[in-house]
Amino acid sequence: MACDFFQGPNFLKIIGPLIQSQVSERIESRAVFASAFALCDCFTKSDKVFINALPEMSSSGQTQFRYTQTPSKVVHLRNLPWECVEDELIDLCKRFGKIVNTKSNVGANRNQAFVEFADLNQAISMVSYYASSSEPAQIRGKTVYIQYSNRHEIVNNQSPGDVPGNVLLVTFEGVESHEVSIDVIHLVFSAFGFVHKIATFEKAAGFQALVQFSDVETASAARNALDGRSIPRYLLPEHVGSCNLRMSYSAHTDLNIKFQSHRSRDYTNPYLPVNHTAMDGSLQPALGADGKKVESQSNVLLALIENMQYAVTVDVLHTVFSAYGTVQKIAIFEKNGSTQALIQYSDIPTAAIAKEALEGHCIYDGGYCKLRLSYSRHTDLNVKAFSDKSRDYTLPDLSLLVAQKVPGVSASAPTSGWQNTQVQTQYAGYGGSPYVYPSADPTGASPSGHPPPPYYG
Repeated sequence: MACDFFQGPNFLKIIGPLIQSQVSERIESRAVFASAFALCDCFTKSDKVFINALPEMSSSGQTQFRYTQTPSKVVHLRNLPWECVEDELIDLCKRFGKIVNTKSNVGANRNQAFVEFADLNQAISMVSYYASSSEPAQIRGKTVYIQYSNRHEIVNNQSPGDVPGNVLLVTFEGVESHEVSIDVIHLVFSAFGFVHKIATFEKAAGFQALVQFSDVETASAARNALDGRSIPRYLLPEHVGSCNLRMSYSAHTDLNIKFQSHRSRDYTNPYLPVNHTAMDGSLQPALGADGKKVESQSNVLLALIENMQYAVTVDVLHTVFSAYGTVQKIAIFEKNGSTQALIQYSDIPTAAIAKEALEGHCIYDGGYCKLRLSYSRHTDLNVKAFSDKSRDYTLPDLSLLVAQKVPGVSASAPTSGWQNTQVQTQYAGYGGSPYVYPSADPTGASPSGHPPPPYYG
C-alpha cells in the first residue's frame, strides 16, 4: 500500500507543497526524496524524470531548473556567454543525442538559446544529467542553466526573402521604370549565368523586377555579388545619377510570361508571341544622329507634377494642354508619393508639340507645379467620363454634364468652349515664358483658393 501511495500523481500532489517550502528555504529539494527512495523503489519513469529535474539553488539563490515544466525535445539554455555560436551549443549537447535545430542569441541580452533534439528522450537525458550532476554545464567557463522549453519545436522565423530560391526580387533605387530597360537588366544578371525569365513592375517600393535563374546556386551568386551595388553609369541615361540594387529571394520558382514585351521577357521560349503594342521600341531602340536613344513617341503624355503648392485639377490640365490641340482624355493619379497625369491627344504629332513646349515649365508663377513630361505606352485611356480625377472629352454630351458641374459654363457651349482663348493666344507662336495661370473660375481664383500672380513673360 505504501508503494501505491508513493507512486504517480498521488505522491506528487502531496509532496509538491513540501518541495515549494524546501526550495524557498534554499534546501536541496532532492534530499527530501532520499528517504522515499530508501523506503520504496516503485517510482514510475515519468516520476523519476520529474524528480531529477527538480531545481537546485545556486549560491546566488537562482533556480537552475524548472520543476513543473512539461518535458519537451526543445531545451532552453540560459546565461550563455556573449555571442555564443551554434558550434558551441552543439558541442555541449551532441553527446545526448541527435540535434536537428538550434536558435542562439535570443533574449534581451542575447544570452539565451534553444536546442532541439530529434527525440524527446534525448532532451530528457540531457536535462536529467545536469540536474543530478555535481558539475554544471559550462561554455567558455561560464555556468549554463538548462531547462525544458515551452515550445515543442524551433521555428526559425525567416522572412520569405531570406529563403534561398532561383528567382530574385530586385528593387532599383533612384530610377523610374522607363530609365532602366529590360535589356540592361538582362545584361547585368546574365554575367552570373543563364537568365531564364524577367518580369518588371512597379510597386510601392518603386521599380522592381523578378529575375529567374536555372538554379538556387546561380541566383545566390548573383545576389551575393550585386546586392547593394550600382548599375554601371554607361548603361544608364545621362540624367540618372545612380541606380542601386536591393535584392531578396522570391517565393516564385517559375515565372509565367505570356508574351515578350518591354516589361517581360522569356529567354527560354523563342516562339512566345510578341506584343508589339507594348514593346515601345525596346528590342531595337531608335537612335538619333548623335547615337543616343530616341524616346518612342505616343499620342498619350505622362506628366509628373513637381512642387505642388496649388491644386492641379482636370480643368487646369485641360486648359494648359488644350493650347496645343484637342485633348481627348485626362486621368490624374497618385504614384510613389507624387501626383501624375495622363493626357491623351488624337495623334502623336500634337502630343510631340505639347511635350516640346511644356517640358520643364511650370503651371504657376514662382516655380510651382512644374511639369516633367514623357511619352506613355498607352494609346487609348480607359477613364470615367466625368470625375474629380478623370475626364473623357470625346463623349458628345459632355458639355451638358459639365454645365451642371462647373459654374459659368453654358449648356449650349460646345466642347471646344473649354479651351482658354487667353492661354491659346499666349502660346500662339510660343517663344516667351512658359508660366501660365489657368483657371475655370471667372474671378481668376486659383484652384487652391490662393491666386498667385499670373505671369505672361
